Amino acid sequence: MPGAGGFDSGRDGELERVRVIEEKMYARGWMTMAWPVEYGGQGADPIRQLIFREEVAVAGAPSGGQGATVIAPAIMLHGSEEQKRRFLPAIARGEINWCQGFSEPGAGSDLASLQTRAVRDGDDYVINGQKIWTTGAWKADWIHLLARTDPEAPKHRGISYFLFDMNTPGVSVQRLTHMTGRAELCQTFFENVRVPASQMLGPENRGWYVAATTLDFERSGIDRVASGQRILDDIRAFANEATRDGRPLITIPNVKNRIADLQIALEVGRWLAYRVAWMQTKGMVPNYEASMSKVYGSGLNQQIANHGTYILGLYGQLGEDDSRAPRGGRIAFHYLHSVQATILAGTSEIQRNIIATRGLGLPRG
Repeated sequence: MPGAGGFDSGRDGELERVRVIEEKMYARGWMTMAWPVEYGGQGADPIRQLIFREEVAVAGAPSGGQGATVIAPAIMLHGSEEQKRRFLPAIARGEINWCQGFSEPGAGSDLASLQTRAVRDGDDYVINGQKIWTTGAWKADWIHLLARTDPEAPKHRGISYFLFDMNTPGVSVQRLTHMTGRAELCQTFFENVRVPASQMLGPENRGWYVAATTLDFERSGIDRVASGQRILDDIRAFANEATRDGRPLITIPNVKNRIADLQIALEVGRWLAYRVAWMQTKGMVPNYEASMSKVYGSGLNQQIANHGTYILGLYGQLGEDDSRAPRGGRIAFHYLHSVQATILAGTSEIQRNIIATRGLGLPRG
């Protein structure tokens, strides 16, 4: 069966299984429904793509990684014709597995403070530095990375965006185990890594603005809400099966009301995500709207996790490797995994700042 929190390609034997399933989904065009036909898509409505991704997340199936949903849209918007011809068909076929090189040990929420350097040398850039939280870097084929190309410029203006092969000499990866026991997170080191100048995405020193587009796509998905729905379904199933003081747990008002409130909250989250997809159907690039979806969805997942462990009682401490764990340990896993929900892809504080300044027009403090 899949891991408790969905498929885990970090487990022995799971990586190949995930790849086989994703290859089949890519081959059927399911991951790239909303892409333009000329890039290997079906030209479908983004709402249709969103519905598919929602069902995938609820089922706990592989999501296809960052290629189709994060880096490909950025290439379509900012890439050269040569980059589009080179990368988009390969992504559409599921041939490239990507990781993201943005955060650094000293540049997380304040990402524009990053210090990884890229220095021009003939037809190449030479990259030196370190990234952290590069999820899946140990199994990725390519990385999309931010590096500073002009240390004298204001911090947002001296950054460039690069795409390169993870097998390039000088790249090394160290896996990090987080509290769930899985080791998908990594720190990645770059020592005199030579990257052709043709693999810069967008203009030199304008990478921050390309990255802003990438982050908008990363934050705008339905996945957070749908994965929360999967866990709430598990909580509801447990409450229907379990008893307390001889009564079905689901009949106890405090339990029943909590589940009902969470279901209502999930519906709100769904419509926030659908709003983002609607904007895409109109040719708009979501910005603060994506941040609204992200901050709401990640906070809601923590609420679901907290309520779930309360309803499970002591069973809520049993992980996915314990045969006594209700629902395969998914609820306990979700409780641990949700800790990072309000941090990854931009902290909730950053999202609220974006909403305040770009959405509400409030002045920067």
